[in-house]
Amino acid sequence: MFQSESPLGDYLRARRALIQPEDVGLVTLKARRVVGLRRDEVATRAGISQEYYLRLEQGRDRQPSDQVLRALGRALLLDDDALEHMTRLTRLRGLQTRSSRTVPFSQPIDAGVRALLGAWDHTPGYVMDGNQDVLAANDLARAMAPGALEPGVNLPLLVFSDAARAADPNWRETAERTVATLRFGADPDDPRLREIVGQLSIRDADFRRLWARHDARPHYVGPVDHWIPPFGRVTLVCQTLLIPGQSGELLVLFHAAAGSVGERALASLGDGLKQASGGASETQERSATVA
Repeated sequence: MFQSESPLGDYLRARRALIQPEDVGLVTLKARRVVGLRRDEVATRAGISQEYYLRLEQGRDRQPSDQVLRALGRALLLDDDALEHMTRLTRLRGLQTRSSRTVPFSQPIDAGVRALLGAWDHTPGYVMDGNQDVLAANDLARAMAPGALEPGVNLPLLVFSDAARAADPNWRETAERTVATLRFGADPDDPRLREIVGQLSIRDADFRRLWARHDARPHYVGPVDHWIPPFGRVTLVCQTLLIPGQSGELLVLFHAAAGSVGERALASLGDGLKQASGGASETQERSATVA
């Protein structure tokens, strides 16, 4: 589960297992020995030979054409995000083998991005890599989610914890989204990804079930709930932006609708940070005067 010689084959097997014959208009009169579609059924729907499809699942052919990938996408009822993920699996493996890859998937954050992040005092924001390791966060983001949006925190490990389960009434939805974005954004050959998946697979049955589905989709924009005292659980909008020139790093920002409780909550957090900063500055000035 932690390492595969054929990510494309794993993906094809997982996706065809999720499709029932009736989903694609097939009528079955006998009991089936496989879960989901059979290999020959996928091959027929995609217009390729059964032998060639078997080679793809077994990892003996790792470079199908774009035409074949699109045909497989239609056969497996993949949406655009899932098709992009499947295509990326073949491209990653085609560019470099696991043994020859030397460039890390995640690189240091650009200094300009750090400066921009720090300049936003009304917008919570953080930077994460494809493995969802938090690399940087501004003060408002850390105040919004104490202990969660700190550099060094891994979000999947955090989400699949007892504390997160107890605190999030929409935990199942959060968990599904987290696993799908991890699949979509991470490099399957990255040792850090294997470390995260290994830890969670050992300790968490829900993670094992979701990871085995091979769902892969980004979360570019959408509502998320945060608990912000004394306002309680408020709804914010999460906006995710790909940082150009970096390797899979994402800038994640939060904002709220005008006039909403979420807007008031973020304004209150910002005011609190300014007051705390102002108090610290006054203390420093008095100390300097006495000295």
